[in-house]
Amino acid sequence: MTNDLLTLENLRVAFGDREVVRGVSLSARPGRITALVGESGSGKSVTSLSAIGMAPDGATVTGSARLEGEELVGAGDARLRDIRAHRVGVVFQEPMRSLTPTAKIGRVFRDLLRVREGIRSRAAAAERAADLLTQAELRDPRRILASHPHEVSGGELQRVLIAMALSGSPRLLIADEPTTALDVTVQRGILDLLGRLVRELDLGVLLITHDMGVVGELADEVVVLNGGVPVEQGPASSVITWPQEPYTRELLAAVPSLAEGRARVARDSASTEALVAVHDLTVSYGHDRLALDGVSLDIRRGEVLGVVGESGSGKSTLGRAIAGLVAPAGGSVLIGGKDPAALSARERRALYAKVGIVFQDPASSLNPRRSVGWSIGEPLRLAGRSQADTERAVRDALERVKLPASFAQRFPHQLSGGQRQRVSIARGLISDPVLLIADEPTSALDVTIQARVLEIMRETVADTGLSAMFISHDLAVVSLLSDRVAVLRRGKLVELGPVSQVLGEPEEDYTRELLASVPDPSRR
Repeated sequence: MTNDLLTLENLRVAFGDREVVRGVSLSARPGRITALVGESGSGKSVTSLSAIGMAPDGATVTGSARLEGEELVGAGDARLRDIRAHRVGVVFQEPMRSLTPTAKIGRVFRDLLRVREGIRSRAAAAERAADLLTQAELRDPRRILASHPHEVSGGELQRVLIAMALSGSPRLLIADEPTTALDVTVQRGILDLLGRLVRELDLGVLLITHDMGVVGELADEVVVLNGGVPVEQGPASSVITWPQEPYTRELLAAVPSLAEGRARVARDSASTEALVAVHDLTVSYGHDRLALDGVSLDIRRGEVLGVVGESGSGKSTLGRAIAGLVAPAGGSVLIGGKDPAALSARERRALYAKVGIVFQDPASSLNPRRSVGWSIGEPLRLAGRSQADTERAVRDALERVKLPASFAQRFPHQLSGGQRQRVSIARGLISDPVLLIADEPTSALDVTIQARVLEIMRETVADTGLSAMFISHDLAVVSLLSDRVAVLRRGKLVELGPVSQVLGEPEEDYTRELLASVPDPSRR
């Protein structure tokens, strides 16, 4: 069609003799959102980036990718750079990796605007950057520009990337998992922002996502990829409501159901005894900010406690305080009846050795210079286990999270985002902990792999009597895994109780607000 922004016809991407994208055809049009959907490793990101000349090193791209009629496959590097600078905006999957950690955001904006809009004046660049941040609905652009990436929240960082992608007034926006790892209210804001930008700027959007709830609410057209092959495509309403292919039905069936979680009868915990007792816990970041403000709760032996709340509510800080990674300013944390602060250094190490941790961002928590097997086995090496025992345990841990043992030889950059997250989970479980603190362990996983990992965690808890704190922005996932739920807001505990009560008949308006923000594939 003449009004297509981006048209792919029989696009193929190969690494030597191995084709990873096989015959993708689609179009992205002004004022419309086309979603590329599929499991981790299905070729979604490779398809979109190869179309604009950003294929990974060693890739061979064939077929056709036309931007407003101009062929991009085979175009020269200089021409492709010019096109990306002025006609295409890209929002990458992991905001923290897309920005320079040692440079303030304002500095990154200045460099970007010099290339994309020819702005060389420092003052003019600051004014233009503030305008773009305001367009991305950030309330305090001057603070953002003066901050380093680690000094702003995940939701703010995602809006920063959207603002950067809008520089140069592109006609096409490629958004690669723009809501991954965001809590539900922030995710709702990002979805609403993208919808508004499409309408107001008449943007064409190519959306890469594994979240069928996001597809159902936001996309106009859907292309489903399986192993690099398009297996189904059409209007989003039709694909979501009447999927024709078994693989599409599998993706939809794997979407966590909040209704199912609410109706689930909580397991009888192995004991009503508290493994972890938190009393009046306070954690301060600076003199004027309390990350946790008088939080009291417990984690019982054999139970999974879900912890939910918006970005900045204190969820991760609570987990880190229990794991001994953050020093409390007040209150206490007891593990197995013991106060870590009252123990010797040796006793404290022994206590925390039985606490497993799965961090939120696997790209940051895995050593990029070490193999996957080395990272998974590190807790055992620190405990003095032999090399043979460690290697055997690494193989078992990889199999537990549905990864082949051969992955132990790979490096983190050779894995997809979902595969890296499963490696992090394997590392958290390898020492057979009595307590697992899982901070967004499924945030980067597509729905089918997420379903498998949740089943693995359920089986692990049931088989070992493991206690767990499950921190997540996904209330449906929390409802399926947890026995009780704690809701945090601005460092305070606002609600605590069984899943059926907190997520079914909440007492607090804030909890009801969280529930109303959950994406629903049927809501359109």
